[in-house]
Amino acid sequence: MVDTLKNIHAVDGDSVIEGHIPTAVTAEAFVYNDGSTQVFESSGATTYVEQGRPTQGKWYIDDGRFCSFWPPSYRACYDLHWIVEEGRIVGVRFTELDRGSSFDGRYR
Repeated sequence: MVDTLKNIHAVDGDSVIEGHIPTAVTAEAFVYNDGSTQVFESSGATTYVEQGRPTQGKWYIDDGRFCSFWPPSYRACYDLHWIVEEGRIVGVRFTELDRGSSFDGRYR
């Protein structure tokens, strides 16, 4: 388990509460199913890398939800849910509010 998550008790599929969102996204870099990676910094910056190409964006909390902004104009907000395996938090499931699409980010 990622050290910064050791005091968070969750079962698979539990919602990430607003107070845990910053810890959940900045705890460790994420690896997605397609091999892309993403790092969220406590400053609100984020870097997504797909096939070796980095893209810079911002993340923030709005009305209790995790949101991201990708220049020049793409904004999206997500519900976050813990991915827990064998009692250990191993990642976060992001579900986009407007489209309902979801993707899993696993801690590296």
